[in-house]
Amino acid sequence: MVKVYSIDGITPVVHPTAFVHPSAVLIGDVIVGPRCYVGPAACLRGDFGRIVLEEGVNVQDACVMHSYTDRDAVIEAWGHIGHGAILHGCHVGRNAMVGMNAVVMDGVVIGEHSLVAAMSFVRAGMQVPPKSMVVGAPARILRVLSEEELAHKHADTADYIALAQRSLETMREVEALTEPEPNRRRMAGPGLAGPPTLPDAGGEAPKA
Repeated sequence: MVKVYSIDGITPVVHPTAFVHPSAVLIGDVIVGPRCYVGPAACLRGDFGRIVLEEGVNVQDACVMHSYTDRDAVIEAWGHIGHGAILHGCHVGRNAMVGMNAVVMDGVVIGEHSLVAAMSFVRAGMQVPPKSMVVGAPARILRVLSEEELAHKHADTADYIALAQRSLETMREVEALTEPEPNRRRMAGPGLAGPPTLPDAGGEAPKA
């Protein structure tokens, strides 16, 4: 059962095709769109302002999102937020990625198809152009992303859209086994189920 809390009469919204792990916490003005994935121990606190995850977004394990009344925290379609990242009152553009344990502060705009490297600190108000590689603490724009890097990001995000569906269909709370079964099978691995195609660098709509 997902931990969803109303505050001041405002209740989170979760699209039926999205997966939110039962250990995640959603509070107040949070809107989770279609085919999103919200991982274990993520916390989305819409108690001061709105948080929006558009279609196909993944917010992974132990991520934190928060916002203020005058500054929504938004992740546009196909956004990809790595483990442990913190997003505060910022705007992440379409098909952009924020790496593991990065911090993105108030008023930041991450342009579409951009990538914030793991452990980066993106200072308040920074404006990142599309297709940029952002690194460091404080973060700086390093260069333009290559087509190969964009394609790799697309594939990773597609895997998480497929994971949202897999989780809805097969994840169940169970008792642990006391020992491995004989010939214990392995996970098939991401991508083998044929996840949906994401938009290319030009931003076309994804295929069904």
